[in-house]
Amino acid sequence: MESSWLEMRWARPFYLAFVFCLALALLQAVKLYLRRQRLLRDLRAFPAPPTHWFHGHQKIFQDDKMEKLEEIVEKYPRAFPCWIGPFEAFFFIYDPDYAKTFLSRTDPKSQYLYKFIVPCLGKGLLNLEGPKWFQHRRLLTPGFHFNILKTYVEVIAHSVNTMLDKWEKLCSTQNTSVEVYEHIALLALDTIMKCAFSQDSNCQINSTHDRYVKATLGIGRIIRNRVYSFWYHHDMIFKLSPKGHHFQKLIQEVHQYTEKMIQDRKKSFKAGEQQNNTQKRKYKDFLDIVLSAQAENGESFSDTDIRSEVNTFMAAGHETTASSLSWLLYCLARNPEHQDRCREEIKGILGDGSSITWDHLGEMSYTTMCIKETLRLIPAIPSISRKLSKPLTFPDGCSLPAGITVTLSIWGLHRNPAVWKNPKVFDPLRFSPENCDQRHPHAYLPFSAGPRNCIGQQFAMAELKVAIALILLRFKLTADPTRPHLFSSHIILKPKNGLYLNLKKLPEC
Repeated sequence: MESSWLEMRWARPFYLAFVFCLALALLQAVKLYLRRQRLLRDLRAFPAPPTHWFHGHQKIFQDDKMEKLEEIVEKYPRAFPCWIGPFEAFFFIYDPDYAKTFLSRTDPKSQYLYKFIVPCLGKGLLNLEGPKWFQHRRLLTPGFHFNILKTYVEVIAHSVNTMLDKWEKLCSTQNTSVEVYEHIALLALDTIMKCAFSQDSNCQINSTHDRYVKATLGIGRIIRNRVYSFWYHHDMIFKLSPKGHHFQKLIQEVHQYTEKMIQDRKKSFKAGEQQNNTQKRKYKDFLDIVLSAQAENGESFSDTDIRSEVNTFMAAGHETTASSLSWLLYCLARNPEHQDRCREEIKGILGDGSSITWDHLGEMSYTTMCIKETLRLIPAIPSISRKLSKPLTFPDGCSLPAGITVTLSIWGLHRNPAVWKNPKVFDPLRFSPENCDQRHPHAYLPFSAGPRNCIGQQFAMAELKVAIALILLRFKLTADPTRPHLFSSHIILKPKNGLYLNLKKLPEC
């Protein structure tokens, strides 16, 4: 009688390995099952849209169709559990009272998307937690004081005029369709390079010339590609891929550039040359500010911390501002009556626009309302997420346990018909003083709120005001009906396939 193959000595290790792997698989299946049951129990108090047993609610958000979210907000006006597959759920909120309760706490940020950018930025204000975050926030806040921001107006204006000179070469007195987002992204990068490093990169004229600029743009493209690709979410798969290898090279190049800038500036700082250099350029850049913070706080604020904060300022101040300015132009192109009114206001303040100062920005009341309405209608950051470190109870008595990831949908909040009348209509008068006084303080959160609100919001508003003022003095904007816009809703809400507008050069004043 022949013996079973299992009795053969050579087969036993394979059999044991098979049993071991099967046991691990069963254990993992049990863990996932228990996780799903726990989530179902924790979220049972909150109604949700119908969900697919495997995909969850992913179908609702596919193809960046933000309209699907609007339908859910209208049907479930406070919040809903959003399932990402069968074993993961986020809790979406978009009610002002829920937002107020959520943002009053200091829960750690969800790392679901931030893990993609940590290798590039390091640990800065965007992703730090706990005491170190408080320390960095305290040290850097003086860098965004009005007296510092005032000096940036001339820098911003110079960068904007560079872009407008390019547009004049592209356009005649006739309407010319232009993909504006690429130009605006380079404008924002040019501005940040000057405000962070006092470096005139010339990236608006030749974006492929400067190695740092080229590496920065390349990193952004790879991160966006990784967000869209499920397989690249796994760190090991991404690192072993060609894109992962290229990503590491680009990061190394950016970090070397930043490190050299920091060390060169520190040497001049120690040599007593810094004050003279700062006086020559008439303003303090961000690197001056963080080095001053380090000088006052010794080893508690390291060179790695400096590099992380400079990289964070570069990234956060570049893409979000580019997105916001692009959507502002889009909204004014779609609403010519508001564009004309802004232009008349700006002409009354600036004349021909040959000079613009900080004080001028405060006089642009209607233009500011249009900027705020754009940030309501199309917020650059559509959502923020945090993982609850302790249970959370909302004002209506509903509760969530620790460990749940809560996502504040700023898009949903800003378009919630229970909060805003006719939320899809572009109406700047929503932000008149009398209307603002009547509104819930957490109904409008383009820069978040609470202790972790955006430290650079005044810088962003100043850049938007300078840019839109100078643009409207030189160009009339109209929408291109042949090129409908699409949203790219991951991390930053940007035009998915560019943003095309018709530009018409206005006669000289």
